Amino acid sequence: MTSITTPYGFSSTAADVAQGIDLTGRRVVVTGASSGLGAETARVLAGTGAAVTLAVRDVAAGERVAKDIADTTGNQELHVARLDLADPASIAAFTTAWQGPLHILVNNAGVMACPERYTEQGWEWQFATNHLGHFALATGLHDALAADGAGRIVSVSSSGHQLSPIVWDDVHFAFRRYDAWLAYGQSKSANVLFAVEATRRWADDNITANAVMPGAIYTNLQRHTEGGRGSGGVPAELIKTVGQGAATSVLVATSPLLEGIGGRYFADCAEAEVLDRRGAPLQGVARYAVDPAGARRLWTVSEEMLADAD
Repeated sequence: MTSITTPYGFSSTAADVAQGIDLTGRRVVVTGASSGLGAETARVLAGTGAAVTLAVRDVAAGERVAKDIADTTGNQELHVARLDLADPASIAAFTTAWQGPLHILVNNAGVMACPERYTEQGWEWQFATNHLGHFALATGLHDALAADGAGRIVSVSSSGHQLSPIVWDDVHFAFRRYDAWLAYGQSKSANVLFAVEATRRWADDNITANAVMPGAIYTNLQRHTEGGRGSGGVPAELIKTVGQGAATSVLVATSPLLEGIGGRYFADCAEAEVLDRRGAPLQGVARYAVDPAGARRLWTVSEEMLADAD
């Protein structure tokens, strides 16, 4: 399998990647689009002519961002909808309300290294928000994505996935001592595994999913880190702007070079090397995160968790 390369790289911005792309008539959902990478991703995709729905917890903040995007791009096809990824009822309301086809789903929202917290179902907060919520959203929107005939899903992961594989026997820290970074790591591993299995499982629907690593960017995501293990130690020259951080998501969402390509992990606008040991900072994808057997297992486990929540 040949690795995908593109003319873009570390310093490319989302605007660079979207240059010349016309998504007029296409519909896009971006989660977590009220700030940071999500807002920039929504902005650039709106600039291509797409009708963009900002799926956000804070509707007022989303409305402010949508107005700014409309003002700066001239695109008035901006919509804001409430979505709480830690609440299955909120996700069900969003997917039930969706009408018509969906061309691109950007699973961007997330939490990082937050204090120990659990949902009403007993799910660890980061796994619930970063993975289970997006899993429920994507499966709930499956028919809308299939209606396009070439639906794309962007699963925003992180090099932090190298902090932990999924600990199958204790996903929700029921017995082991809670560690914010291990919890974050396994949730980000889940984001990659989801892309692998969604692409395999939905191949007949021509839906592809790819995982992306935006890079090291200072946004609201880091509000819990305080220079901790997952955010410290990154050389200044590896820190990206928000525009650069959104580039790989926009590339995976729009590039003709990725037509029919799925189940892969991209960083700096190119497919990353699969690693058996951690390498240079922010580089590569752990083999366990792209393991097909692990991806199938995660899908089954996720379905069971969500079924138990009903």
